[in-house]
Amino acid sequence: MNTRKTYAGIPEKYAGLESSKIVLVPVPYDGTSTWGKGADKGPDAFLHASENMELYDIETNSEVYKQGIYLTDAITENSTPDTIVEAVHDTIKSYIKRNKFVTLFGGEHSVSIGAIRAFNECFNNLTVLQIDAHADLRKDYEGSPYNHACALYEANQNTNLIQVGIRSMDSSEKRVMNEDNVFFAHDMLNDDYWMDNAIELMTDNVYITFDLDALDPSILPSTGTPEPGGLLWYETLEFLKKVFEEKNVVGFDIVELCPNKSEKSSDFVAAKLYYKMLSYKFEAQDADDDNENLYSTQKENNINRLKYNQDEY
Repeated sequence: MNTRKTYAGIPEKYAGLESSKIVLVPVPYDGTSTWGKGADKGPDAFLHASENMELYDIETNSEVYKQGIYLTDAITENSTPDTIVEAVHDTIKSYIKRNKFVTLFGGEHSVSIGAIRAFNECFNNLTVLQIDAHADLRKDYEGSPYNHACALYEANQNTNLIQVGIRSMDSSEKRVMNEDNVFFAHDMLNDDYWMDNAIELMTDNVYITFDLDALDPSILPSTGTPEPGGLLWYETLEFLKKVFEEKNVVGFDIVELCPNKSEKSSDFVAAKLYYKMLSYKFEAQDADDDNENLYSTQKENNINRLKYNQDEY
């Protein structure tokens, strides 16, 4: 009897929908990319790499998969870009309503449009943190508002959009860009406080959309539109950990892995990044739970102490 495929090959007891806190939605779509094709192969490559990854995270001293990670069926509607956006929106929103921590792995960046729309409908005063090489703020491109070059236009109109790592854009995007909320890569290089400054601009609820071309091609070359001068591994993790610790990250997506048969390290970086983000999320949540439990225990002890003193009196 064949068992259902699970994320990273984790045991079924950690992979059921009802018991899992986390949902992972693969979206193997690559309908509008204009240069390097192959993002539709990204989810499978990511999942295969995840199966070969250690599931104990040294930094957080945790095994986050034990929170439960439910791997959904892939969203494979492939007729038109708007169909994909609608399917992603409906799917993501349905799992948010089930009180799951919902994550998505693309696919090209246009798949994020539906996800961001769903989170914005479900969470008040949402910040979208875009970590990316490209601004992606065109209103439409090649006749469609659902092109990968338009991935953050709607978020820019309807949410508090913070853009980090930007180093490539069209001049037309400057007309709609809120430059006070943009951290360009060349400025970040000489700014020791960019992480704190970015976090100060965020509201409490944060959704992260992570385009893998934000990373420098020296550590992740297999993406559709690589750009020199990107983020490196440990500065990326330092920033993400701060965001997860200081804000309520409500969900995230990772997009634009274009696997290369002769270069497997990018697949593994993507897999590791996803798992680190989950580890940070639930480390921060567990810390909040511990603090709440400590507060409750102290409150109970104070009440008991007060009652003892009153009885003694």
